[in-house]
Amino acid sequence: MKLDSIGDWVRTGYSLNVTPEMDGEEVTLFGWVQEIRDLGGIRFIILQDREGTIQVTVPKKKVSPEVLSKSDALQKRYSIGVKGTVKKTSMSPRGFEVLPKEIKILGTAALQLPIDITGKTPANIEVRLDARALDLCQEPNIAAFKIQHSAVEAIRGFLFEKGFLEVHTPRIIASATEGGAELFAVDYFGEKAFLAQSPQLYKEQLVMSLEKVFEVGPFFRAEESHTRRHLSEFVSVDVEQAFADAEEVMVLLEQLMQHTCKAVKENCPKELAALKYKLQVPEVPFKRLTYDEVLRDLKKEGVEVPWGEDIPTEAFRVLGKLYPTFYFITDWPTHSKAFYIKPREDKPDLCEGFDLMWRWVELVSGGTRIAEKDLLVSRLKEQGLNPEAFKHHLQAFDYGMPPHAGWAIGLERLTMMLTGKKNIREVTFYPRDRDRLTP
Repeated sequence: MKLDSIGDWVRTGYSLNVTPEMDGEEVTLFGWVQEIRDLGGIRFIILQDREGTIQVTVPKKKVSPEVLSKSDALQKRYSIGVKGTVKKTSMSPRGFEVLPKEIKILGTAALQLPIDITGKTPANIEVRLDARALDLCQEPNIAAFKIQHSAVEAIRGFLFEKGFLEVHTPRIIASATEGGAELFAVDYFGEKAFLAQSPQLYKEQLVMSLEKVFEVGPFFRAEESHTRRHLSEFVSVDVEQAFADAEEVMVLLEQLMQHTCKAVKENCPKELAALKYKLQVPEVPFKRLTYDEVLRDLKKEGVEVPWGEDIPTEAFRVLGKLYPTFYFITDWPTHSKAFYIKPREDKPDLCEGFDLMWRWVELVSGGTRIAEKDLLVSRLKEQGLNPEAFKHHLQAFDYGMPPHAGWAIGLERLTMMLTGKKNIREVTFYPRDRDRLTP
């Protein structure tokens, strides 16, 4: 089939912009054929664009031979242009239809598609991910990523308003950011380098000049866990603030969460409706629980976690039923947190680190950072890390490192909370995990 040229056609609006009040007006639309229904003398084409769908009605005896011929040739997922007239009618779901004067076929599709684009015949997630470009065209997926977009826009606006500057740190680094084995090694001109696990060390250094910084960007962990909330490549929203402690950045964080939920609820009602999800705007301040209090709560529920150990997923699920919204967990055992988290001065076996939980899922990790070089070296050694590998970072502590604190939000986990999705792969455009490198 010879495809049409787009020529001088210019879109007059998206499907959402067309209303019954435009009766008699001419519109130019672009999109994809979602469905075709042929009732003999009349043909209905459901045109989909990123804002929704619109009904194009082809009365076979009243349209030109060229329009009829073009409509005969259409199949699902063809990309097309339609120039036509809006007609008010109670027979259409949205109270109007578009009667075409011209149709242009701009792109074709295979007759047999790997998944049902209408969503009427569901497919399992692995099949959908194998055909991800097509899967992303489904209305619920478009809705989820528009919500994610709205959330990032709200986060950036909030942080700009609070005086934070957006920064961009390296993704190729010479040594581990946080230690551990979860590193992807790369060949860097014959030298061994790694993909960054986080911007932690760089954002700490940047508070020495810019004081209040944030970054939104991808990071990498060779994550062995294959769960519904782990990825090997993920987007992190990182904040770091000079002359601040854990409590100050916790207040900032809870305000940001409230602001983001409110923005999404106000700006994305159509998308939330498409996902059948009722997003709640949380009240602040969020509940604060110490690590010891959490262990006591779990013990009352018959779940024993030895002091000093990380809290397992099964225990968090129990905790999520006790606290079905946002809550902080503070005063973690120092040895359980990263080397840069500051131990409490009054109780060094506890630290000024915190996690922000939503039900049973950890959304954010943060805390007060160590600002004293000798203490940082000591903590590195305690965690079996070689201070020599961190010499460039330690060097910055000779230049007047201020007290500072910060946190990091996993954007995909945040999007799960905002959309009600149960699997992190649903809210990642092209997921990367232990078993998936394509598409």
